[in-house]
Amino acid sequence: MKALFFEGAGTSMPTRKPIHQTMRDDLVPSSAKDVDLIDSKHQQIVNAACRLFFKKGYHRTTIREIALASGMSMGQLYHYISSKDDVLFLTYKQMQMLWYEHLVKSGVEEIKDPLERLTTAVRLTLGFALKNKDLFLFLYTETKYLGKRHLQVVLEMDDKNVVGFWRRLLRDVTASKRIKRDVDFLANLLSYLMLFLPLRGWNLKENVSDPHLNEMTAFILSGLGLR
Repeated sequence: MKALFFEGAGTSMPTRKPIHQTMRDDLVPSSAKDVDLIDSKHQQIVNAACRLFFKKGYHRTTIREIALASGMSMGQLYHYISSKDDVLFLTYKQMQMLWYEHLVKSGVEEIKDPLERLTTAVRLTLGFALKNKDLFLFLYTETKYLGKRHLQVVLEMDDKNVVGFWRRLLRDVTASKRIKRDVDFLANLLSYLMLFLPLRGWNLKENVSDPHLNEMTAFILSGLGLR
């Protein structure tokens, strides 16, 4: 079984992270009080559920099957979640956190030159999306089925954490180069381009390799008018 998330991503979150503070854990009520235990159980549930979701689809997977795959009784499962919406929400949340953790562990935030930092972040994100293409494809096809409350928060998280990350890096680059760009537009465009391989990679005639990722990175930076 392929890893559901990027191989090498740990369980602890980085010290510095622009992850929106209102990740809204109140959306997933738990009777447990131990935060670390809750996080561990949520990861256990998400990993088990994703194996089922990838195989059967979101709608055909039942809560009972998720409990069984998680090694929990129904009572234990409901100790940490209350619905399948909770599981889908947690999957999206953990994907964002693991993506940023990967960037931090790779030293992106330590790079002083703004353009080099942006270039490295783009290249690493393309690689992350490729390694986790099943997960990204699943999330971007199934998120629309979330309930209104969960969907609203997921969209808010995407703007704050993903688009917001690219906004910050782009502002640093444009400020250092003293050029004017519509940073919000470019950040949203960049967020979309990062999903090319999960959403359209199926149509490629050969397996994507490092040279392809390097070409994509150069193409994106050139298209943004930053090279």
